[in-house]
Amino acid sequence: MDQIESNPTIRVRALQEQVQKEYQVGFSIHKVFKPKYIKKKLVQGDYNKQYDVLRDYILELQSTNPETTIKLEFDLEPNLSAATIRFKRMYVCLGGMKKGFRAFLRDFLGFDGAFMKGPFLGQILTAVGVDSNNGIYPLAYAIVETKNTDSWKWFLECIGDDLDLYANSNFTFISDRQKAAISQLFPYVEHRFFLKHIHNNMRKTWRTNEYKEHLWNCATARTVLEFNHMMKEFNSYDIEAYNWLKQIPPQHRARSHFTGRAVSDMLLNNLCAVQTKCVGQLTPSATNIMKKNVNWASQYTTRWNGLDKYQVQGPWQDQHVVEMVERVCSCRKWELTGLPCKHVIAVLNDKADNGEEVGELHTYAHRVHLLETWKVACMYKVETMKGRAMWPISECPIKITPHLHHNQPRRPKKKRRQSVEEKIQKKGDNGASGSGSQIHVTSGNGKLTRKVIKVTCSKCKNKGHNARTCKFQGGK
Repeated sequence: MDQIESNPTIRVRALQEQVQKEYQVGFSIHKVFKPKYIKKKLVQGDYNKQYDVLRDYILELQSTNPETTIKLEFDLEPNLSAATIRFKRMYVCLGGMKKGFRAFLRDFLGFDGAFMKGPFLGQILTAVGVDSNNGIYPLAYAIVETKNTDSWKWFLECIGDDLDLYANSNFTFISDRQKAAISQLFPYVEHRFFLKHIHNNMRKTWRTNEYKEHLWNCATARTVLEFNHMMKEFNSYDIEAYNWLKQIPPQHRARSHFTGRAVSDMLLNNLCAVQTKCVGQLTPSATNIMKKNVNWASQYTTRWNGLDKYQVQGPWQDQHVVEMVERVCSCRKWELTGLPCKHVIAVLNDKADNGEEVGELHTYAHRVHLLETWKVACMYKVETMKGRAMWPISECPIKITPHLHHNQPRRPKKKRRQSVEEKIQKKGDNGASGSGSQIHVTSGNGKLTRKVIKVTCSKCKNKGHNARTCKFQGGK
């Protein structure tokens, strides 16, 4: 029992060896497997019984977290004459997270899905926002039977009801190309794709770092002219890869074609920061960006056209036009991120040198990046819950049973399929060591090839096996 509590995933073979060593008695693996299964259920709980208390859990969650939205769907409509009903889907959006998301003033949501483990498999869909410090902010999740267009549409409909989204809403979504569901429900939203997923798909055919650099150069270009230039360079490097990338519309993958409605030029997921001992007017991430922009701005010169425009020129043949009334710069960083770029700061420095009143620098940043906005949004918390013994009891007499799962007619996979990048990194960390005789290495063209390496046994010093499989060859 102690072994299983400390390590529920302990292998039966390892548990068998420990029991035999402790009691000095031989046990078959079958006699060890059954007690482990029983004890594991006592430690983790019975999965079937978890569905019985699902309604009680919902009542407790809604009572401790006001304005929480929870939606349940079943395979069939509830029938009062039936004793049980089969679970299908569940959607949860906590009230505190919903209020905090609205307080961030950022109409930006990212969607993704992952597999669930256990006896009742399914998919968990998540919706996350981006807070004022550019950290991930979880908003809602759903447990569905599978990741398809129907389940994504249901999840998006639930999100739309919670956030009052309509077909003509000016929102920005970023996802792993759930294009069908999003375009059907919200045809006017700006839909971006995760660049990492695009890169992973590209690596299936084009695996060298040069392709990754060209992809990133095209994606991070902020103007259409710069984007066209980078795409032309990619075409010169490899026309087949260029034609493959060209099939993905640039408004889904390139900053040059993004709008500024989300006040973010994000292309990937990032890590969540913690709000501790922050000072100043802007969030920590915005403050760091502004410090870099201030340092770069000192190397730029400005020319005023006599009205509201300024020509800003730098030492790297970097020349742009800043319109202070419209608050835009031709580099588009101010428009996309909501933070004044180095060209804008150079203009402000020039105006201050000429005796004009320009005010504090943070007043030119979007309200999303203000520390006050971040603190107000973080005031909304997820409330704690009591133990199951103190949950309210649902009066519904119909019990919920788990959904059906049909195993595929083949040996189940024990590990998920790794991407090419993960395989290269793993093999690079391990090198040629270990007991295996075959590793993957990267050839000159970037493709994975197999290379056979014979290992040497540390016991008998013979080649072809290791110490674990040694049969005391060589007379030792």
